[in-house]
Order: sequence, then C-alpha cells, then structure tokens
Amino acid sequence: MSLSSWGNYPKTVNRVFNFDKIATLKAILNRHSDLIPYGNGRSYGDSALSENIVQVKPYNYFLDFDEASCTVHVQAGVLLSDILDVLVPKGFFLKVTPGTKLITVGGAIASDVHGKNHHIEGCFSESVEVFTLMLPDGEIISCSKQQNTELFKATCGGMGLTGVILDAKISLKRINSRYIDQVTIKTKNLKETFEAFEAYKDASYSVAWIDCLARGDGLGRSLLMVGEFRDDGELGYEDRKKLNIPFNLPSFLLNRFSVKIFNSFYYGRIRDRISRQRVDIDQFFYPLDAIRHWNRIYGEKGFAQYQFILPKKSSFSGLKEMLELITCSGKGSFLAVLKLYGEANENYLSFPMEGYSLALDFKIEKGVFALFEKLDEVVLKHGGRIYLAKDARVSQAVFEKGYPKIDKFRALRKKYEMNKTFQSLQSLRTGI
Repeated sequence: MSLSSWGNYPKTVNRVFNFDKIATLKAILNRHSDLIPYGNGRSYGDSALSENIVQVKPYNYFLDFDEASCTVHVQAGVLLSDILDVLVPKGFFLKVTPGTKLITVGGAIASDVHGKNHHIEGCFSESVEVFTLMLPDGEIISCSKQQNTELFKATCGGMGLTGVILDAKISLKRINSRYIDQVTIKTKNLKETFEAFEAYKDASYSVAWIDCLARGDGLGRSLLMVGEFRDDGELGYEDRKKLNIPFNLPSFLLNRFSVKIFNSFYYGRIRDRISRQRVDIDQFFYPLDAIRHWNRIYGEKGFAQYQFILPKKSSFSGLKEMLELITCSGKGSFLAVLKLYGEANENYLSFPMEGYSLALDFKIEKGVFALFEKLDEVVLKHGGRIYLAKDARVSQAVFEKGYPKIDKFRALRKKYEMNKTFQSLQSLRTGI
C-alpha cells in the first residue's frame, strides 16, 4: 500500500505501518528508520512522505471533554471534523482552524496550522494545552509551554520530525450559533485590498480571494470576506451534501484562458462594493471541503501549492512584484488566498510572521518550477519564507534563509537522535 499527498505530487512508493496500540508503535520505531507520521493525507507536498510511513489516523479515540474548562482531549488520529460534529451542537468551536476540517489533530500540531484569525488568535499551538509525544527510543513524554518546552517548540510546526504525537488536550471557544455574519468587500486593485484589510483588521476572521491574473489597473483586485459568529442560538450542525470529482480530469482543461474566465466570473458575481451574507461554518471556514477529491481537478500529474509570507513592511511591494510575475507567466491559479497575520510565535519552524501570506495552486506542467524559482527570489528579497506543509520543491538554501531557528531544530533532532529514525522526502531535500 502506498500513500500520496493531497497534491498527488511527487509520486512515491512506500511501506505503510498501522498501529492502534502503544506497544505496536514502539515495535515499529524499534525495527525501522526513515519513518514519518502520516495523518489524513492533506498536506500538499512531500512533508509526510517517506520510504516508511506510520499511519496515525486509526489512533482516533476521544479521551475526555471538560465543558467547564472548554477543553477536549483526543488521540492524534481524530479529525477536526470529528470534533466539530460532536461539539458544535454543544456550543463549542476550534479556536484556530485551517481551510479544511479533514486533517488530524496530530497533523494540525505538526504543521502548526493557522486560519482566518491568525491576526487575533495565532497558530493552532496557541490552543494546545499539552500533548504526548513518543520519541525514537519509545519513551513517551508530555509537552506543553511549561513542560518540556524545547520539545513543544520543536514539535509544533516540526512536520513530524520529532516523534509521533499520540494525543493532545486542546482548548476550545464557546459559540452560540453555527452561522457567521459575513461582510464581503470588493476591491479594484491591490492598494484597495490592503486598505480594506487594514480597515477591518479588528474583525475576528478575515480572508481574501485574489484574482492573480488581473493586470494593469486591476492588478490585485480581490474579494475580502470578514466574519463574526452570530448569537442566535442555532447550533444544529451536520455535514453538507458534497459534490464529487470521480476521476482525474484532463489536465488541459485548466489553462490561462479557463482560469481567467473563472476568475472574471467569480469576481463579477459580487455586484456591490460592500455586501452582507449569513453563511454557515462550513461555507465560511471550509468551502473546498464541499467537493470530494477536488485535487483531481488538476489532472493525473497533480499540483503544487506555492504559499509564502512576507513581513508587513514589505508585503505590498513584494506581493505586487509576485503578482506581476504570475500574470506574465500566464500560469495563474483560480485558488488564490490572501491573509493577514499577527506576530510570530516562538516555535522553531512555524510559518506565520506579522505580515501577509498568499497561497496559490498550480498544476504540474512545463515551466511551473522555473516560475517557482523566480518567486523564491522575490520572497527572499523581501525577507519572507515558504510554508512547509504546502511545499513539494523548495531548495535547502531558500528554506534556510526563511527559518532563522533551523539550527536549534537540527540540534534538538541530533540530541534525541530523531534524525536517525524520522525523515521525510522534504527533510532530506531541505537538510532539516
């Protein structure tokens, strides 16, 4: 059995080991090297791919829920969607959630995921009170901001390279509705987009879709969506019916012309400069989860996401330069997401910093990696970095310049001999 990433790139052959008991996992770590934990396969590149894969998803029991302290304790294979199914009707929601609910808690910690409220709540690790980690020698330890702090900082954002996360206690937020009051702001160009983000910087949640193929005076035109939970007592929650992409679509269907048509339609469907909508949790936080296997849209060769972040002081000029490169290449993405971020945390390899991030999906085709290399140059020039959970190709030189704490991470890996057991294709490529 072989597993792939969500981007279906690169193609790999691997051995998969499952466990549902601690003793089984210890035996796996004792007998094999070049291991990497694997959750639900929603990381986009090769961060969870290796010669040998430890499948964590079957380790998925709820251990405790404490309503008084607003905490839930679950094994690492539990999906965020499982937590929502159980706890939204009780009036609880995740403090931090990424753009899909179909990831494991272990994966959320290993990627230190962020969401539409990073400028307010930070990364997922801010909601992690404690987790247990199995080290390469089978020892199990508890990690928190107060206990085994070094391992906490390395594991949150450490892409599974410090050990196998077994379970975690996370804090939740109280809500009184499954609905969000959403305000959509239509902007004409990148300058207006940045002005809108700043005008709504106090909103609990914000995210923008950006037309990455618009040119000239329309460069950077966007639809900014900001939101707040309603207070109407409507907590009934169930999964929406899903569309399904049953097979890989022909790659030629996605081209600069079809993407441009889609972008024009998507931008043009919003008529007013400012409009208001009532949307549910899934529509606001997880729109792509409504389409099963949406990754098949990109065809048999798969796709790569390019997600980068720039410091706030250089975000406007850097993003303008990036968008100009992308529009000239003609390799635009119809999934282009712009977000505002708050201050960076102290974790060694966490992605966010105070500034703006742009995420774009590109089908694997001739010339796309050459474009990525040009984008890398702009990212480094402006002091930015690449998101490891979405990456499938960044070089060691580019990676290292974006992560100043990499030497601390490497030293910890060596100290606990993690580098002898845990490796991914990404860690080998980047020298992590």
